[in-house]
Amino acid sequence: MRIVYLHQYFNTPTMHGGTRSYELARRLVSMGHEVHMVTSDTRTDGSQGKGWRESNESGIQVHWLPVPYNNAMSYPDRIRAFSHFAVNSTRRAAQLPADVFFATSTPLTIAVPGIAASRWNKRPMVFEVRDLWPAIPIAVGALKSRSAILAAQLLEKAAYAGAEHIVALSPGMKAGVEAAGVPSEKITIIPNLCDPERFQVPASAGQEFRQKYAWLGDRPMVLYAGTLGLVNGVEYLVRVAAEMRKLDPEVRFVIMGKGREEALLHALAERLGVKGENLFFLPSVPKEQVPAVLSAATIATSLFTDVPGMQDNSANKFFDALAAGRPLALNYGGWQAELLDREAFGLRLPPKDIPAAAAMLAKRLRDPRWLAEAGALAGKLGRERYSADIAAKRLSEVLQRAAAARS
Repeated sequence: MRIVYLHQYFNTPTMHGGTRSYELARRLVSMGHEVHMVTSDTRTDGSQGKGWRESNESGIQVHWLPVPYNNAMSYPDRIRAFSHFAVNSTRRAAQLPADVFFATSTPLTIAVPGIAASRWNKRPMVFEVRDLWPAIPIAVGALKSRSAILAAQLLEKAAYAGAEHIVALSPGMKAGVEAAGVPSEKITIIPNLCDPERFQVPASAGQEFRQKYAWLGDRPMVLYAGTLGLVNGVEYLVRVAAEMRKLDPEVRFVIMGKGREEALLHALAERLGVKGENLFFLPSVPKEQVPAVLSAATIATSLFTDVPGMQDNSANKFFDALAAGRPLALNYGGWQAELLDREAFGLRLPPKDIPAAAAMLAKRLRDPRWLAEAGALAGKLGRERYSADIAAKRLSEVLQRAAAARS
């Protein structure tokens, strides 16, 4: 089967960011499918021109359009980047013959080339919902004007109506799609995924990371590795670090990433007296280096601010911790917290009680037995329930059913 896969922010392991589309696409290729990925090159400096280029990534034929983008951009600039890609990728996708088009958000504007190419070629589109857009951009103030909100809501309805089938990354996302009037049988849940083989690195990899930093050594390490954006709420961890200094000043907090809140986080850490003391900022690394960082961590974290809809997320950092077999601490509710309550592979930190959160962490960071048991359970969940192999098989079945239904 020939699949045209539309994802504006596709990453390979040599790049920074999530690699869900890469892991799914390369497995689809190994199953015998032909996959064309239509995406943007966000790292462009203008030296490669403004036109399309192609490359082969692990058997995936990737079509790159230079569209600069980063998390520090203003919301209007982001919307312009979304629109530029949507317009220019429409023609590219429509020119690629396919048995099925698979468009994955965010942003929601990816539905534009998906719908257009589907109709032009008279082939079905499957639409993947990674976040409940436009609900979340509205909640955080990215969309404010009535006209922009109305346009986004109309595009959401068009995406669902134009799709032969919809993939949602969590039960909450499925419920959100159903609330928009989509029947349950048109939606399949395929959660975010783990790649245990890639993340099961030797202990020496973590030791090498630790040895690079004199301030770390063999001390307990709490890690946040991800975007430093408004919805991520990493300020929470800075405040927990300040409380931890009173309880166990040897614990080290590591914030690894970049984003528009980075400067504010540095300023807060300095004001609270933790920057360079028990909290350290490190630059983001390509995905292929994340396993070594997680190997060094005592506990990994997944954080979000209190924004409606965020508890339905399917965060990469959550699944990376499972893949690496690391205990996980999170500070939000929803299906991931409920899974943690049932399986006990980490800690559910109170989002509004910083001293209590610090106390919970301080207790478990010095409990080798608990750490070993929680880490082993995380790894088991990653292998047996959320592996990329399982997700790719389910996606292949969804795409094949969609193609067969239309033909």
